[in-house]
Amino acid sequence: QVQLVESGGGLVQPGGSLRLSCAASGFDSSPYTMYWYRQAPEKGREWVAHITRRGFANYADSVKGRFTISRDNAKNTVYLQMDSLKPEDAALYYCNVVYRATDYWGQGTQVTVSS
Repeated sequence: QVQLVESGGGLVQPGGSLRLSCAASGFDSSPYTMYWYRQAPEKGREWVAHITRRGFANYADSVKGRFTISRDNAKNTVYLQMDSLKPEDAALYYCNVVYRATDYWGQGTQVTVSS
């Protein structure tokens, strides 16, 4: 019943912006830290950012200053605002939560950065 559904990916030029969404359902995500990960072809899954129940955010060094994670508890949704995108940001982006000792992942949304 617990589901995470990412959306908002697409093709952008270097320097462009995208806003990813992670819609949670089947549970109230507000008490839980929510995570964004990404995986590029032939690379491991990389932690990008997370946001705590109190709204405190942390970022990987590679995206710090360019990405912003936020949440709207009324909508049960977490966002990742990505600015100043670089080709190396291209990846499949996943939302994640640990809920009742279980890892839940969305299906991913594809971000492509090229000119």
